[in-house]
Amino acid sequence: MSILLDSTTRVIVQGITGREGQYHTRNMIAAGTNIVGGTTPGKGGQTVEGAPVFDTVSQAKAATDANASCIFVPPAGAADAIAEAATNGIELIVCITEGIPVIDMTRAMLVVREHGARLIGPNCPGMCAPGKGKIGIIPYQIFTPGPVGFISRSGTLTYEVVSLLTEAGIGQSTCIGIGGDPIIGSTFVDYLKLFENDPDTQAVVMCGEIGGSDEEDAAEYIKTMSKPVVAFVSGRTAPPGKRMGHAGAIISGNTGTAQGKVAALQAANVPVADTIFDIPGLVKKVL
Repeated sequence: MSILLDSTTRVIVQGITGREGQYHTRNMIAAGTNIVGGTTPGKGGQTVEGAPVFDTVSQAKAATDANASCIFVPPAGAADAIAEAATNGIELIVCITEGIPVIDMTRAMLVVREHGARLIGPNCPGMCAPGKGKIGIIPYQIFTPGPVGFISRSGTLTYEVVSLLTEAGIGQSTCIGIGGDPIIGSTFVDYLKLFENDPDTQAVVMCGEIGGSDEEDAAEYIKTMSKPVVAFVSGRTAPPGKRMGHAGAIISGNTGTAQGKVAALQAANVPVADTIFDIPGLVKKVL
């Protein structure tokens, strides 16, 4: 079993006719994802990889009964694309776009919450349910089905750690890259709750990084979980006040430091890996 995505999920791609939209639509289909259509204003009536193209999400929803969307729309229009999906009843929205203005995302999140949608991202690699499909740009070939849930703020860390788990013979139930922007749709806690209630997830790996308080919030929730969690926090050598990669990776005073996050996780009895190469061994111990 997986969370959020399975063979019954009906996915549309917003921005399907663009270069990235076409390329990743092809890869999602190859991974087994049920792509039922896509949208690009003014391109309705075309097809991409056999999927019909519509001008609007409203048209796509009416024709395909889609319940999930993957967004490949440039930053200037991506927040509007998120709001359009939520307004038209799309339950799961995965936004890959990086560089969306914060004020635009603030407005989009009001719409997402108003309509009860779940947003993964923006500035994320998406998600994968090994054996069932993927939504986003995650390289599907590194995954293998198994009992470990995976959540990360970093796309690159997602690829690296999942590859290490697979090489160690540890399969994954669902993997989610939540995104590295200051404003994202869902947090570590949101997915920890889903994994806690998923009967086929036996343990969770959580990869955090400097900036914000998401990892500290997760540590508090983990204290209530019945399933073990293994963690890693990147950016331990980052100087205060400097942005390291992601827009949300900013340390302000004593807030958002790697050391503070590690301490909070350890206080919740979470094994914290010193390097990503230690993660498979720690997972085997908790399993």
